[in-house]
Amino acid sequence: MKQSTFVALVLMLAAGVGALTAAWLYVRRREKELDEYEQLLFSEDMDEEEAPAEDAAASAKDDAEPDAE
Repeated sequence: MKQSTFVALVLMLAAGVGALTAAWLYVRRREKELDEYEQLLFSEDMDEEEAPAEDAAASAKDDAEPDAE
C-alpha cells in the first residue's frame, strides 16, 4: 500500500469520526433544548391551574374586607 493511500484512508476515517461526533453533539444539545422547552410548557400549565385558586382566595379576602368596615 502506498503511503499516500494510507494517509488518504486515515484522513477519511478522521473526517467520518469528526462528522459523527458533531452530529452526536448537535443531537444532544437539541434534546436539552427540547427538554427545557417541555419544562417551560408544563410549568405554565401549572401556573394557570394555580391562578384560579389564587383569584378565588383574593376575591374571598376582598369580600371579607368590606364587611369588616
